[in-house]
Amino acid sequence: MEIKVLNAELKEQDCDVLAIGMYEKTEILQGVAASVDDELSGLITEFVIKKDKFRGKFASTYLLQTYGKIPANKVLVVGLGEKEKFTPNKLRELSAKIVKKALSINAKKVCADLGKLEFDASLSGQVVAEGALIGEYSFDKYKTEKDEDKVKIEEFILVEKDSEKFTKLKNGAEKGEKIANAMTFARNLANEPAQLVTPTKLAEIAKKIEGIKVKIYEKDDIEKMEMGAFLAVSKGSSEFPKFIHMKYTPQNPKKKIALIGKGITFDSGGLDIKPASSMLTMKDDMSGAACILAVMNALKYFNPSVEVHGIIAACENMPGCAAYKPGDVLVAKNKKTIEVDNTDAEGRLTLADALCYACELGVDEVIDIATLTGACMVALGSQAAGIMGNNQDLIDKIIKSGEAQGERYWQLPMFEEYKEGLESDIADMKNTGSRGGGASSAAIFLQEFVTNSDWVHLDIAGVAFLEKPQKELIKGATGVGVRTLLNYILGI
Repeated sequence: MEIKVLNAELKEQDCDVLAIGMYEKTEILQGVAASVDDELSGLITEFVIKKDKFRGKFASTYLLQTYGKIPANKVLVVGLGEKEKFTPNKLRELSAKIVKKALSINAKKVCADLGKLEFDASLSGQVVAEGALIGEYSFDKYKTEKDEDKVKIEEFILVEKDSEKFTKLKNGAEKGEKIANAMTFARNLANEPAQLVTPTKLAEIAKKIEGIKVKIYEKDDIEKMEMGAFLAVSKGSSEFPKFIHMKYTPQNPKKKIALIGKGITFDSGGLDIKPASSMLTMKDDMSGAACILAVMNALKYFNPSVEVHGIIAACENMPGCAAYKPGDVLVAKNKKTIEVDNTDAEGRLTLADALCYACELGVDEVIDIATLTGACMVALGSQAAGIMGNNQDLIDKIIKSGEAQGERYWQLPMFEEYKEGLESDIADMKNTGSRGGGASSAAIFLQEFVTNSDWVHLDIAGVAFLEKPQKELIKGATGVGVRTLLNYILGI
């Protein structure tokens, strides 16, 4: 689908569907909606509002024929909800819903102008483009019987009459398109089966990214770097581990940051094996890695003045004959020893060595993103990711960046008392704590491997893969974190 922005009148557009917005409880149409209604001889006012009592409730829609009164075949009236509660995030969601509705009626060309909104035209263009492309997304690559007769949307057109607003809208739409494409990059990776997306595959993808330097550390290199925690997790698999370091370097960087993505390409739980039902979606345990690859791939389009390191410790967690065992003692890169309490708490072990590596780079900030704990999923469900760290200002900035992009993060505590559950009789710590507060104790564990850098940990276990559609997203991989991290980097 192509996103276009035209400096023109909406009512003059020849398209299959023309979408206009209406706030809740509107009695008298204004602006673009009123202009279209005039051309339709009052059809919207008389039939949609008065006769059929359409009230503009958020995300409600009303489709009507134009009877040749305007070039468009149909008009889609979209409910914006209460005016005082309307936000850019809701506009993104509505844009996705317009696309889904258009797809359901086999429309090829869609035009939209939801009216005079209360925020900047560039922001409007960005979120509408994001929403349209997110709404179009599907993953049917492996279906042999595809609906070949189903029409796909060829053009999604935004229309703005005012020349100054048109320029802003166009620039915003171009930005939104790049961000949405980065999300698609991440979602496709996380939706792929684990038989194909292996550690080697992630390394190959990293090497193909333009505009960055890439170093792939093989098993022998990882052994030389003494990453004992990461290596232990990989031992049960026939797939060799890969430690991936990507680097984007601009001239005169304002800041240096490291982004770490959990890269467990399949998590069986190891010898502490998961139940079958819990294992089914564990191809998504590399959603953090997919996010980082997507962000690194998108940087060339934005050229931010920030040095960005993308780091992934990629491996499988399998119960092979050489698998690490409960009770083993591992030695991490920073020489700290870890008693294995549960082999299914493997992500924090790979992240431990990755955090040590990142902190040795001399960066200002380290941000890790991981499908880390079921405890976070239980606490926050699919509505928000957990966020923790050692610097409140950085935590607040990430929360704000996520909120602006429709991704929620909820701060969980890192009380010193959580550390007591990690105490080991034979090593410096165990890899799991007590049953309660699992997301927080995992963050406490990770903090033991952070030095000389501001650090934030994002636990995306509940939001990386949806079991049913939610807002603008369909069932499956969400690409969570891509919008947040790009928004944060571009704001530095």
